Amino acid sequence: MFDGPVIADWLPLSVAALVMLILAAALAGWIDAVVGGGGLVQLPALVIGLPKEIATPFVLGTNKLSSFAGTLSASWVYLRSVRVHAVMLMPLIAGAYGGSTGGAAVSRFLPREVLAPIVLVAVIGVGIYTICKPKLGLHHEPKHEGGIAVIWRSALIGVVVGFYDGILGPGTGSFFVIFIVALLGYGFLQASVNAKVANLTTNLAAIVVYGVHGEILLVLGVAMAAANILGGVVGARMAVKNGNAFVRRVFLAVMGILVVKLAWDVAVEFWPS
Repeated sequence: MFDGPVIADWLPLSVAALVMLILAAALAGWIDAVVGGGGLVQLPALVIGLPKEIATPFVLGTNKLSSFAGTLSASWVYLRSVRVHAVMLMPLIAGAYGGSTGGAAVSRFLPREVLAPIVLVAVIGVGIYTICKPKLGLHHEPKHEGGIAVIWRSALIGVVVGFYDGILGPGTGSFFVIFIVALLGYGFLQASVNAKVANLTTNLAAIVVYGVHGEILLVLGVAMAAANILGGVVGARMAVKNGNAFVRRVFLAVMGILVVKLAWDVAVEFWPS
């Protein structure tokens, strides 16, 4: 579908593939901005669109560069409209960085296919939990504000989800959102703001690693970053305008996509053709 002459040596893909990747980046930016999980669209698009001889680290590094730009722009829109609490956000960021670093280290020794069935069960559980609690996250009613409980709970969320991002990754933003909603009493909109900033931390750490090793297709990454920024700004503005109910609906849709994706991975692993 995307066969054809490559554009140039420094951009080793066809025009059709480039257009597909830019559109995928814009959609991923929109999804990421609203509730997280844009990687479910953008990373598979990169795997499909790039030539097979492109090494996996270049695919992952390019994906992270694009995602970081979109998340940064969405965070800017959110932070201008929605208030955040430093006493909750700082432990979340610190925990996310540490957890992501640990997860990346463990991922070198633990096969990812071992984790997929576990995560699949967890995602299904999260979806059922959210559906069974129709009022969950529709109102912003923070728990433990100003106390030590909010600090350790935020740090714990950061460590757990950051570790998951480092070792596996799909749906990280959505996991940040649901844990902040369920454990801290935040509304979906307010949780998304904090999730964006935490996700920036994990993305930046990964970009540094891939960048140091020169494992980013820079021209493609910048082009996709521009599209991701556009999608991120539009998504963030829609979330701010439409509020918690809108974000909750998108969250459930993303959870559904994640279930299908993980179920497919498990099926391919255990019942190969």
